[in-house]
Amino acid sequence: MGVFDEIRAQVAAHPTNAWATEAGFEPLVVASERSRVLIISQAPGRLAQETGIPWNDPSGVRLRSWLGMTDAEFYDPENVAIVPMDFYFPGKGASGDAPPRRGFAEAWHPLVLEQLVDVRLTILIGAYAQKHYLGARRGPTLTDTVRRAESYLPLFPIVHPSPLARGWRSANPWFEAETAPRLAQLVRKALAT
Repeated sequence: MGVFDEIRAQVAAHPTNAWATEAGFEPLVVASERSRVLIISQAPGRLAQETGIPWNDPSGVRLRSWLGMTDAEFYDPENVAIVPMDFYFPGKGASGDAPPRRGFAEAWHPLVLEQLVDVRLTILIGAYAQKHYLGARRGPTLTDTVRRAESYLPLFPIVHPSPLARGWRSANPWFEAETAPRLAQLVRKALAT
């Protein structure tokens, strides 16, 4: 059993996750000690949780296009580690999915991240990941933070690729015209070095 299998087993066995284990859900975290790109996002969606495949939905298709990656590249843990703020689908909220559970990332991310010794680029998807990892350095709004993405390198904050963010993308065409292509370049550089 590898180190990430052991971490997933610890997460699944923890009493706070008994509901998910009883439902037959596995903690959705994917990584290798050799991962070069790290994606930290909100939490798995319903379809991802049910299939056990992260980003297995229209949001994932859009994300892979922004990253300039094929499915095979993206799902190779030697390339990409996927570490959400909560490893389980949190249920539906008022608009979209519910937020990740409080305290989950604080409890489990350190165990995962200390194993990721070869990461060259960390992509922070959405406000929850950005608040946690950028803290007071982030902008007053998500738009401000994403607009200044390169100033945070090797962390790179982006908007969530969800269909629910379509309005944001329409109001901020610079993201797909300028930021996404730059992100794809940074991903290629991280994978090549």
